[in-house]
Amino acid sequence: MKPKVVLAYSGGLDTSFCIPYLLEKGYDIDAITIDTGGFMSDEKEDIKARALSLGASHYECIDISEKYYEKCLRFLLYGNVLRNQTYPLSVSSERAFQALAILDYCKKTGAKYVAHGSTGAGNDQIRFDLMFQSLAPDIQIITPIRDNSLSRQEEVDFLEKHGVQWSEEKKNYSINVGIWGTSVGGKETLTSQQPLPESAYPSQVSNQEPVDIEIGFEKGEVATLDGKSFDHPIALIKELESIASAYGIGRDIHVGDTIIGIKGRVGFEAAASLILIKAHHLLEKHVLSKWQNHWKQQLADWYGMMLHEGQYLDPVMRNLETFIEDTQSTVTGKVFVTLKPYQFLLNGIDSPHDLMRSEYGQYGEMNKGWSADEAKGFIKILANQYKIYHGVNKTKIEL
Repeated sequence: MKPKVVLAYSGGLDTSFCIPYLLEKGYDIDAITIDTGGFMSDEKEDIKARALSLGASHYECIDISEKYYEKCLRFLLYGNVLRNQTYPLSVSSERAFQALAILDYCKKTGAKYVAHGSTGAGNDQIRFDLMFQSLAPDIQIITPIRDNSLSRQEEVDFLEKHGVQWSEEKKNYSINVGIWGTSVGGKETLTSQQPLPESAYPSQVSNQEPVDIEIGFEKGEVATLDGKSFDHPIALIKELESIASAYGIGRDIHVGDTIIGIKGRVGFEAAASLILIKAHHLLEKHVLSKWQNHWKQQLADWYGMMLHEGQYLDPVMRNLETFIEDTQSTVTGKVFVTLKPYQFLLNGIDSPHDLMRSEYGQYGEMNKGWSADEAKGFIKILANQYKIYHGVNKTKIEL
């Protein structure tokens, strides 16, 4: 009887290579796609057909999108998390939860082998292997691409020898679709200066007319779009993505330090997540205190870094989630946004918790809550510490 291996299967070049390769090594393959919300129904059917045609004996697509939102995406939104102030963890945040779902399947079926298509030069190998080694150390990990140091062209050649033609577009670009955004890697992102061509992005600009939208938040969670409620935030995110991606919104190239210590560059498009993060951030600037905003940003950035680098299992992550969620009790209101080709504008907010109240004063205009003498006294006391320091130390401050 052939040993069973559970392959984390995305349908892309790397994981498609793994099926005939593992067959040659004598394994029986269960190809499992973990859907975190980024696949359309027709795409899932295509992936299933591809896996079975390549030789997988069994295929399943397991939808964990709602769990992924509850366990991860809402904290990324609460925290306005952007890696290096740019990347919304579009795909990197999915890996821990895909690994957990794969492990759950392994335990249910009794599989002793698990495989994934990560290379030896990226972050995903660490994200997957950390979860597998930490929670199922007895399961053997197989990584054909990493172990053989294969290039994309070598993978294409191998598949073609097995009668599988890989399209020119798929040869040139590695595309990972996720509900929080889609990453795009190609020959241009291997350089430091070349942009991705328009054609490399999965969504093309089809709408030129600006449109105003209204996004409603309830205690930090996205709740309504143009006044419409949805059964689950996942459905709202998909609806916003379909509207905003038609404008080519959310495209950028992320440059960062990989976990293994090299610089990496990847393109992405993330219309819905970038709009939601920026809209949520604007609302927070109106309703949170100065120190809430300050410390939440520090800790949320750290949370995002830990998640990006595969450290989801560290117990400090639960501590950070508790803090981040606790800051959201007053983050309720509407944010008004204008969508245009390749950009969006945040116009303003409406919230019962808005701290920008004219009865206390108007910035740069007039004071209502204190007198001129009280203002001068406050400034004098504030300056006292600096007057003492510079007077004692006889420091000279020059232009």
